[in-house]
Amino acid sequence: MQLTRLDRWLRERFVYETHIYTLRLPESVPAGVIAEELPESPGRKYKHRFILRNDGAVSSLIESLRDGNQMFTTRVVDREAWYVPLIAPSGKSITWWFIWLGITLVVVFFLVHLGRLAWANPELRQNVEEAFEILKG
Repeated sequence: MQLTRLDRWLRERFVYETHIYTLRLPESVPAGVIAEELPESPGRKYKHRFILRNDGAVSSLIESLRDGNQMFTTRVVDREAWYVPLIAPSGKSITWWFIWLGITLVVVFFLVHLGRLAWANPELRQNVEEAFEILKG
């Protein structure tokens, strides 16, 4: 299903986080950045990982890395939080899910309302009771 603007905004704001990998620490790291030193292992290219959730901090850190002529790479990944599958189910739009839920609730409400109006009619109730009597034999 196609994502709506609301779906994309929810994902950008609450689901995605940016990981920046570098060989060495930059001169300055913006506030709110989680810095991790990665363990050394064969085939690993980078030693440090920075986890950022704010676009302004991402821009600031990338600018700092470019000013220091450092090699880096960025990856956008989903956060590991309990609410991520609720906000961003894979391949589905939560906006459309709520729209269909609303339409279903409105239809059920009107069907129940029509049923109550029909049952309030004594002549109709009598006809239904007679029909059940005939069916019972």
